[in-house]
Amino acid sequence: MNISIIAGARPNFMKIAPVVRAFEQRGVRPRIVHTGQHYDRQMSETFFQELNIPEPDINLEVGSGGAVWQVTEVMRRLEEDFNEHPPAVVVVVGDVNSTLAAALTAAKLSLPLAHVEAGLRSFDRTMPEESNRVVTDTLADWLFTSEPSGDANLHNEGVAPEKIHLVGNVMIDTLLAHLERAREQKVYETFGVRPKEFALLTLHRPSNVDDPERFEPILKAIHEISEQIPVIFPIHPRSRSRIAEFGFGDRKELGGFTMVEPQGYHVMLGLIDAARLVLTDSGGIQEETTVLQVPCLTIRENTERPVTIDIGSNQLVGWKTDAIVKPAKKILAAEIGPRGEVPEKWDGRAAERIVEILLRDLAPC
Repeated sequence: MNISIIAGARPNFMKIAPVVRAFEQRGVRPRIVHTGQHYDRQMSETFFQELNIPEPDINLEVGSGGAVWQVTEVMRRLEEDFNEHPPAVVVVVGDVNSTLAAALTAAKLSLPLAHVEAGLRSFDRTMPEESNRVVTDTLADWLFTSEPSGDANLHNEGVAPEKIHLVGNVMIDTLLAHLERAREQKVYETFGVRPKEFALLTLHRPSNVDDPERFEPILKAIHEISEQIPVIFPIHPRSRSRIAEFGFGDRKELGGFTMVEPQGYHVMLGLIDAARLVLTDSGGIQEETTVLQVPCLTIRENTERPVTIDIGSNQLVGWKTDAIVKPAKKILAAEIGPRGEVPEKWDGRAAERIVEILLRDLAPC
């Protein structure tokens, strides 16, 4: 049985790792297709090594480019691979361009499609990921959701109930599998800080960093927070280039944080776990902080992961300076931050549930 699992960007690797492992435990070696959407070693290769993911069977080496070019190029190269190695099912994860491209290719070739992390919606069509999610879910035969809002969204969009499966969160499968190792490394010592005595910042979304009128007030907020607690900022290449382009690096009122290179999975997990506060515009980090019960301020005006707010430790704060600083100072002033609860089925077994359903349904073939 040939099962093709598609990954192309850093968030994908954390999601496919437990799925690959769960297939192998059932005696099935899936074909791993790396699209090459992220091609930098820090954004790709090191994650395969850290997460013990087998070497990809093929790397399409698409690289960077505009969204339309990237999607069509992945489609073109995937078609060749699917024709040469016809899959019984194509498994896609998340919402990056590679996800959409693989879903469209599977549909055009009449191949069964499974979407892991289905049903998430920000209801903001200006987010590139939102259209990727909606189209992929429309085409999928199996929709594996990570939280109840995903089920509700898919029901509201008219998806047949028998296609929808609430299985839990594969990102959390990976987190729980690697947490002890990350803690043992005490990575915070490398950055000269102690547990719960620093804040962690990640920032990369075009809506935040490509617009200087948004990026500037965000950096002002981080500067104010850094006057109270050290802020570590593993900086995405996009954010670094925009700081240089907008001339922000020369302005003291926009600094104060410790800017470091992008980090591998274990280092980031160790930093998130040890942080007093996390500030982010990432989707996955909202989930990780919820499970680790670390206060998180999401620098966005919406989230496709509402469970992290409804019962977790996450807050939406937008991009204005005061809206970020006030809740941050409130958290830092408290002895214990908002802890929240762990959502249903975020127990480290989501991938097992996915593989069990797929192998059961594919058995007659």
